[in-house]
Formats: sequence, structure tokens, C-alpha cells
Amino acid sequence: MSSTGDKRPTLRADKRYSKPKATGKPAKTKKPAKSATKTAARRKPATKAARTRKPRQQRGLIGWIRGLFRFVFRLIWSLTWRTTLVVGLTLFGAVLFFYAQLPPFTDLIDGRVRGSVTLLDRNEEVFAWRGEQFDSITDINQVSKHTRNAVVATEDRRFYYHIGVSPRGVASAIRINLSEGRGALSGHGGSTLTQQTAKLLCLGVPFDASAGMTEAQYENDCRRTTVWRKIKEAIYSMALELKYTKDEILVIYFNRAYMGASARGFEAAAERYFGIPAAQLNPSQSAMLAGLLKAPTRYAPTNDLKRSQDRADTVIKLMYEQGYLTEAERDDAWAHPATISRAAESQIGGYFADWVMDTGPNFLTRDTTEDVILHTTLDQGIQRAAEAAIYDTFESKVREGSKAQAAIVVMSADGAVRAMVGGRETKVSGAFNRATMAKRQTGSSFKPFVYAAAMDLGYTPLATVVDEPYCIEVPGSGQYCPKNYSREFKGKVTLAKALAESLNIPAVKVSEAVGRENVRKIATDFGIDNKLAVGPALALGVSESTLVEMSGAYAGILNGGRSVMPYGLVELHLQGEDEPLMGQGGGFGERVISEPAARNLVYMMNQVIEAGTGQRAKLADRPAAGKTGTTQAARDAWFIGFTADYVTGVWMGYDDNTPLTGVTGGGLPAEIWKDAMLRIHEGVPVSPLPMAIPQHSPQTAPQYQGSSSTAQSGGSASQQPTAPNAKQPAQRIDNLAERVLQEVLGDLFGRRN
Repeated sequence: MSSTGDKRPTLRADKRYSKPKATGKPAKTKKPAKSATKTAARRKPATKAARTRKPRQQRGLIGWIRGLFRFVFRLIWSLTWRTTLVVGLTLFGAVLFFYAQLPPFTDLIDGRVRGSVTLLDRNEEVFAWRGEQFDSITDINQVSKHTRNAVVATEDRRFYYHIGVSPRGVASAIRINLSEGRGALSGHGGSTLTQQTAKLLCLGVPFDASAGMTEAQYENDCRRTTVWRKIKEAIYSMALELKYTKDEILVIYFNRAYMGASARGFEAAAERYFGIPAAQLNPSQSAMLAGLLKAPTRYAPTNDLKRSQDRADTVIKLMYEQGYLTEAERDDAWAHPATISRAAESQIGGYFADWVMDTGPNFLTRDTTEDVILHTTLDQGIQRAAEAAIYDTFESKVREGSKAQAAIVVMSADGAVRAMVGGRETKVSGAFNRATMAKRQTGSSFKPFVYAAAMDLGYTPLATVVDEPYCIEVPGSGQYCPKNYSREFKGKVTLAKALAESLNIPAVKVSEAVGRENVRKIATDFGIDNKLAVGPALALGVSESTLVEMSGAYAGILNGGRSVMPYGLVELHLQGEDEPLMGQGGGFGERVISEPAARNLVYMMNQVIEAGTGQRAKLADRPAAGKTGTTQAARDAWFIGFTADYVTGVWMGYDDNTPLTGVTGGGLPAEIWKDAMLRIHEGVPVSPLPMAIPQHSPQTAPQYQGSSSTAQSGGSASQQPTAPNAKQPAQRIDNLAERVLQEVLGDLFGRRN
């Protein structure tokens, strides 16, 4: 093109491949079309790297499928890395969230909800624990290396290498659960030690009683194994690993793990089972403690030592396989399995400990949040004697397979309980205590309270009564005609003989004569805190009572007529404090009968053992007194008696009221009583009984006058004729009892000297 001045140049078609001629002004270039640019670009010489031509894409169905796969792959990859990034950031944030809330590890050492209760006997020696016994570990070196190795070998062999969770362990646990026919999260959990620690910490959520959840519900909630709970547990575990060292996590675990037998933590367990600190545990002892982690109550050596030792053998094998023990150490541990200390074997406490715990306020015993010390009346030597007497009797004198039970209580004259066995199984805790919980008919063991009323009115053991056919008209029920156990009649007998031979008719006669209400009041004042019968059968022990109540009532007879409240708690105070929060829970009460009446009654009960139904309980040269008791159809058999030093009560029967076969109170119960008392009194000087021996013979005793074959009485003493020459009662009695001194007394007992 050429220039024509200011005029626009004439448009001409360019030659496609010719170069433009030079002009005075630079020619305006026209922007190439887009398609032309692309064409030029395609025709632009390629670089060396680009000279290799890409294969042409396949067309048709195969090409379409390949393209679809490429699209899906790119979509999945895009979603995956983005999701991974989001999850990773969320997980990191969650870990940091828990991390920020974690306190110093020392604050997590003692996480008990309940405190401990330590029970001391009369000699200030520990005999039982209740609650959660605890003794803190603050440094990993306070635990034996064997214990550390045993726990790691048993619970988490990769503990020192993971970051709180073990995917391999979880996968293995799921595979095992599915192969055993359980759900993926049921059974084996695959939890690391860190995760177990997180569970013990309940993911940092403390127990709050005001939240409406009980302690048991709280612990169950902490052990849940839902998917969401497992996820939170894993996150919390990683926060623990980030916050604390491996040793600190182990310290928390060693303090918080429950080890059975009320022991919380390894230090408490070492003391509980072996009587040594955790730092001194040997391989076999360490293996036994590590074995408890699977099921603390089931494998507790105080429950089943053989089962616990078998479990420990498995742990020892694991320790050897993982290089924590040499072959020689393994063989030595197998050859010398751990055994619990003598103290641990006896420090179960059994029925006595359970009873004492019930006598104190719950907030200081069963539900205490403090560590409490209980000083008690228990004598461990007497306890062993009582347990041995029960055991030997059932081993040698009771037929094999019998379900019969027995109970025994030993106490001092002031009601201080020295021993208690509530059943044939003596090494138990939380079991049904037949000494304190079983209310059973007392039978003839109730008769001393009938004669106590007579003695308190001034009559002597040598006053007489006629044992003959006898009936009472009971309004609304017709005639009541008591019968003797032997179905025989003894004629005229002294009160002492009537009690010694446990004659029923004289007992009912005396009860009717002195007044049932008077008998009821004396029995109640002596501590029989149960609803007593109102009819004439009251005298024959148709009312119910517990063994500890009956023994306490007999203690009142021994001590001269004062009531006692049986007690086992002497003092309660918090650990580390000297000032007691509670004092003695029982002891002497009010006077019930006069001392002379009590001394006369002791003599009569002495004759039961010397010449009556209780002769099998005779203690050679040591004077003793007591009374047998057998209820209707022999459903219950009793023997309760005392020396100058101790009162001991024995009951025998079936829990379901099945009649005993060939057993009466003067049989096996008397033999158990004798066996126990002989053991209890070993080395104890012989002391005389506080009894008054009558000064004249039965031949010169006042004689019964008049007929007593029938009494047309409703059983009320007020309906009896008065006796003008009767003396005033020796002890306080109410108006009804004052009217007891009727002519029937004179006719029944004869005149008094």
C-alpha cells in the first residue's frame, strides 16, 4: 500500500505471502482473527519437548468410557484430599481443645468418688477395708519395673511407640470380635493403655452427684463403647500423649485402675494383697496384679487364689515372649507363684465389718467421700475361734450336701461384740448376715425372760410349780393347751428344774401368773426389739428375734440385770485427724431386773448346763450358764450361754425354714458353742459366775398348794385373785405388774420365806 497524504489509502487485498512495502508511516496492523491465531499457534514450530506428538484420543465408546473414568478419578481425588485436609484440621483442633483443658498430671492421680474406710480391731490392728482404699504414686519409680513391664506386656505391647491410638490393635480386635460371632465393638476393644487411661478419666468429665446420675451410672457411662465414644476417646488419648510423657500417663493409670477387694491403684493393691509397697513387687506378684486388670473382682486372689495364679502364669508367658523376662526368671516365677499375705487373707472383715459399717452414718461409712478410720470391738483371736468352731462342725458332724446354715456371736457383758459369723462361708463381704438380719422364732431360749419376771418379783429358784395337764381359755381362740417336748409330766418341780429341763407347761404357768405384759416388758427392755406375741404362747418363744439381739439380752442377765445395746463401733475419725467424729455406739443401758434377781436367774441357767438340756455345752471346770431353744418342727435350733467373761450365741437352721433333721438346741448348737468357748478361753483364768446358790434344799422349799390342772383365765394377771400376804416387787413394775401379786402366785409358788 502507498500513502496519499491525508486521504485514507485505497483498500487492496494483501498478497497472502508477500511482505508489505515500506512506507513513510508505520502501517496499522490488523489484529488477526481468533481462529487464525489458533491456526498459527498450531503451526508454530514446537519445542524439543513438545515435538513428540500425543496419541490421538480414541473416539467412540471406549474413548467415552476412559474419559468417564478419568473424570471420576479426578473427582474422587479432589474430594479425598479436600476431605482429608478438613478432617485433619478438625482432628488437630479437637486434640488442641482437649489439650488446653488438661491439668498437671499430679491433679489426676486421685480421682476417687468415694473415700476409704479402714477398720481397726480392739488392739488397733487393721482387719478390714471398705470403700476405695488408696495410696498415691507420684513417680514412676515408685512402681517396680516388673510391674511396669507386666502391664505393658499384657495391656499394650506397643505403648512406647504409638501416639495414643493403635490402628493395628483396633483392626485386630475387630477381626477377633467378628470371628467370635460378636459385634465389631463388642468384646475385645483394642484399646491402648493411653485409651484405657482416658476411659479411667472419663474423658475429663468429673462425677457430679447433682446431675441426677448415680456413681454406678456414671461409671457405666464412662465405659460405653459406642462409635462416637470411641472417636472421642481416641482424640482425648492423643491429647494425653501431647500433654504428658509416657511415664506420666503410666503414673495416672497406676493410680486410677481398680484392682479388686476395694483397692484403687497399684500401691493400695500391693499393700492389700502382699503387705508391701508397689516398688518391691517381684515378677510373680507383678504378674498377678497385671492379671487383675482383665476382671478385678473375678481374679482377685482373696476371692480365688488358684484362679488368680493361673491368670498370672499367662502374664508371665507374655512377659517372657516380649523380652521382659529371661528364661530363668520365667521358670522361677512359674515355680514360685505369688501368694497373698496372712494379713490379706484375714483382712476381709466378713460379717462383722459389714455390720459395723451399717451401724455408722452412711455419709461416713458406705458413702463417704473422706478417708475414715473406724476403731471397733473386734478381737481377731476370738473371731478365728468362732470361725473354726463353725467350720469343724460342718466338716465333721453335718452330712455332706446339707444346706443348713449357722451363725455365732460373741460379746462381752457390756455388749461389745468380739466376734461375729453370719453363715458357713466365713470369708465373705456383703453376704446375708444370719446373725443380724435373720429374724427367727426363739423357742425355749426365750424362757429365761419368763423366769426373770418371777425372780424380779422376789421368788427363788427353789419355788415350785406343778407340771401337769394344763389349758387356758383364750377369748376368740378357744382353749390353749401347751405340751412338753417329751409329752410327759414331771409333777411338782422347782423353777430351777423347770428351766433346766425346758418344761413348757411350767413356763406358761409362770408367765400367766406373773403377767404376760410383765414378761413382754422385761424382754423388750433387755433389747429384744421385735413385735412380741400377745397370747400365752409368748412364754414358749413363738416371737422372732435376731441372734445378736438375743445374745445382747443374755449379756444383760450376766452383768447383773442391766440392759445393753450390742455395739461394734468404738470411735470414728477422719484419717490424719485425732479428734473423733463419733464415739461408742452402744453399751450399758437402764436396769431391767434387780441384781439379786439376775444372780438367781444365772444360777438357774447354770443348772441347764450342769443337769439339764444343755449338758453337751459343759466346759469341764469352767462354770457356765445358758439355755437351749428349739422351735416348732425344729426349724430353728439355738444355744445361748455365757461364762464370767463372754456371752456366746449360736443359731442353726435353713434359710428357707426347712426343718432340721435330728437337731435340737442341746445338740449341734450346744457343741458349736462348747467348741468356740473352749478355744476362746484358752489361757484365760477361770472366774466364778455371778450367781446366787440357794441356801436350802428343794425338800424344804415352799410348796405349791391347790389345783392347777385348768386355768379358766384369759391370761391376764389382773383376773387372778389377790394374795393378801404377798410382798411388794423387788423391782419397779407398772400397775398391771403390781396386780400380779394375786392369790395365784401363792397357790402356784407357795409361800415365800
